[in-house]
Amino acid sequence: MPVTIEPDTRAHIVDVADELFYTRGIQSVGMDEIRTGAGVSLKKLYAAFPGKDSLIAAVLAGRHEYWEHGLAQAVDAATTPRDKLLAMYDFLESWFGDATFRGCGFINAFGELGATSPAVAEIARAHKESFQHYVAGLTRTAVSDPALAEELAAQLALLAEGAQTTAAIAGDAAPARHARRAAATLIDAATA
Repeated sequence: MPVTIEPDTRAHIVDVADELFYTRGIQSVGMDEIRTGAGVSLKKLYAAFPGKDSLIAAVLAGRHEYWEHGLAQAVDAATTPRDKLLAMYDFLESWFGDATFRGCGFINAFGELGATSPAVAEIARAHKESFQHYVAGLTRTAVSDPALAEELAAQLALLAEGAQTTAAIAGDAAPARHARRAAATLIDAATA
């Protein structure tokens, strides 16, 4: 008889795995530890996620949704095209200041598994491409020249990515402020 998994149970398993993977690394956490942390039977865990790869994909999908929601909230609160672009860095500063911040989950997963897991590498690339497209959409509202808008988007995304890595290593939110000031300079030059 197949085991029925409630959506709340599945979400709880993903939350537990996310916390463990993000805190300790994906490879150092086994399915048995996730089962124990989630308080489910091994049968239920494997009914929800037939293998660790499917659980990793679900964790990264949740991180992608969290990222997009937080970013959109910060950007939507700003009014001008320039302020919307800079709001990305305000979101980063808030995230970097969280005591649980350990860097970008996608960069972490790619660094740990990208060479051996094509699926993780593809998920990480898709996430980064999605962010690049999002930033490009914002720059097109600020800069009328399409080529200049695309170049600015690439520069602003690179600043955000670099800030994430630097903040994780330094254990400090200051890289978001530095990236924001650099972004303001680039935006002002592109819109002058």
